[in-house]
Amino acid sequence: MDPRATSRASRVLAVEPVLPAHRHEQGEIAAELALLLTEPGPRRQLLHRLHANAGVRTRHLALPLAEYADLARRPDAFDAAGAVFADVGLDLAERAVKGALASAGLAPADVDVLLFTTVTGVAAPSLDALLVDRVGLRRDVVRWPGFGLGCVAGAAGIARLEDHLVGHPGQVGLLVSVELCSLTLQRSDTSVANLVASGLFGDGATAVVVAGAERAGDRPGWAVLDHVSRLLPDSTDALGFQAGSRGLRIVLSAGLPDVLHRHVGGDVAAFLAGRGEDRGVDRWAVHPGGPKVLDAVADALALPADALDVSREVLADVGNLSSSAVLHVLARTPAVVGERTLLLGVGPGVSTETVLLERV
Repeated sequence: MDPRATSRASRVLAVEPVLPAHRHEQGEIAAELALLLTEPGPRRQLLHRLHANAGVRTRHLALPLAEYADLARRPDAFDAAGAVFADVGLDLAERAVKGALASAGLAPADVDVLLFTTVTGVAAPSLDALLVDRVGLRRDVVRWPGFGLGCVAGAAGIARLEDHLVGHPGQVGLLVSVELCSLTLQRSDTSVANLVASGLFGDGATAVVVAGAERAGDRPGWAVLDHVSRLLPDSTDALGFQAGSRGLRIVLSAGLPDVLHRHVGGDVAAFLAGRGEDRGVDRWAVHPGGPKVLDAVADALALPADALDVSREVLADVGNLSSSAVLHVLARTPAVVGERTLLLGVGPGVSTETVLLERV
């Protein structure tokens, strides 16, 4: 790309992933949840197989592992989970924001717009409002709290900030993702989807600082070259949550990898071709939705065997963190000046968000 064009692009200046303190091995989590979710017999054996095949070695949880049984048995489990989300989520968000701003060399007062996303906690005011006083953001900061994009929201959040900053190139945007997936665990649900989710999802948060072209100046970062949103056809029942009296019940279809395999290859090829360039992609930061999701995307894009290694490492180390997961992948992606990274989020809808970045 013409250097003059990258100088006019909004720029990701910092990505700060954070995790709660309670880290457990996958086998330890499986042993505890097997007692909570299943009776001895085939269903418990299935849970252990699903956990073993999830591609996850360790996960970080909002609560000590032993406390989930007490939480799940409470008659007010949804209310109690909401209180934990507000407490733990705000602490994680504060850590992430302070770390991201420090890395970008900016102060809280520099932030003009704050985009907050989650799909694992419901509250009004949302955590971003509480974050203003916690970290010292300006009281006139423009807030965009969002719920429902789910796993795609990490990539989509960067794209929406870029949309805003194109018209406000002297401003600074802040994306904050907080996902405490463990708090959505449903004790009464022994469906395959819930058992899969119990072995796949972890807890974490991320803050991303994005500056408009004028404000970014010559600071190093990822220039946001282009992005596109897609809703895949005939897939609305493949992924998401259903809200009920005891909280958020996972919807996770076994057909999700097939949906992605059918559409992602053509969509990404059309996106890149539409830019009118011959320049390819050097690195791929793909949402670590699970081994089958990554396999489907890699096959659809005809990627080399090692192209999604960073995504698989994140999945193994922390699990699927919903909207924060792809941002944790981006944080681990090598920052080599001149290289291009394609950021791909996948979420309910089924929706995808494709963001092309270039390190400058």
